[in-house]
Amino acid sequence: MLQDIYKIDDLRQLSDYLSRFYDVEKLRDELYSEFLAHSCYRNASEWNKAVRVCECLAITGWGDREPLEAVRGTYFNGAPNTYFINRDSKPRFLDAVWVKRNDGIAIDYSRSTRHDTPGRDIAIGEPQDVTLLSQRNWIAKNPILITRGLANCYENSRPVIDSMEKGLKPELNRLMRPELYGNAIDRIVLNCSFSFYDDYHCKTNYIIADEALKLKQKDFYPALLAMYSEQEIEDNGYYLRNRFTYGPFRVNTGTTRIVIVLEREFSQLPQSRQKEVLSEYFLHAIGQCAKRLSKRIDYNFDLMISDFAAILSRWCEN
Repeated sequence: MLQDIYKIDDLRQLSDYLSRFYDVEKLRDELYSEFLAHSCYRNASEWNKAVRVCECLAITGWGDREPLEAVRGTYFNGAPNTYFINRDSKPRFLDAVWVKRNDGIAIDYSRSTRHDTPGRDIAIGEPQDVTLLSQRNWIAKNPILITRGLANCYENSRPVIDSMEKGLKPELNRLMRPELYGNAIDRIVLNCSFSFYDDYHCKTNYIIADEALKLKQKDFYPALLAMYSEQEIEDNGYYLRNRFTYGPFRVNTGTTRIVIVLEREFSQLPQSRQKEVLSEYFLHAIGQCAKRLSKRIDYNFDLMISDFAAILSRWCEN
């Protein structure tokens, strides 16, 4: 069976093949044993085997074991990064950063981490000229991922951002019901960019463009110059931006990204009002995303948005 699953690349064919096994528990046990054998992969080929087994377990279900997803991402320095996450985006087993060698790619020991046994040595295999794969059928998890651009912000927004990170995001992971929405979407990323002024050389104060103008990147600075002088722009760190920027939806990864920009005046609001405004922006962004995608994909946006709104309402009350 194991040799067969590594030969079948098409997910539909893989699902058809696995459906022929009547003893599902035995099948899961064999797949999980194979996953454990490659969970602390030593080279690219072993990582790719772990990806295929995770795809199989996403089809059969993980049973009473914690479902994990095998992700091929990018480290902050641009290097490939491979890791396993659970439905709360918490890492498991080996989180590896890769480095290019003359004869292929290999694990960068100095930047990699074992989450199953922290501090334990990481086994590194030979470099291989092999493409690192990423799981194509994701596990059910909270579809709304709230992130930030730069960590900088005005001090009056810091408690609100801390509450968003430590209060709202865990509640979304705990209370959203992804199993009921469908599997066409993996993540809708809401990326928040806050204004800040650390010092004269480190500052960004966003000016929000009139949405009706539908400005593009090339239009921002000329439009800003019509509002302020060059000296004012330099002294205050002004940047003209749209409130919302919607990225494309990628069917193969089930992801889309929305950037939400917050101006200085936002951080001058009372913190309770900042929460309310953020919630309004989040719901608007998700609502617009739903309008764009509802005719293209099968997904229960109404239920997802209803759950999201209820969680946001409770967050604003705390």
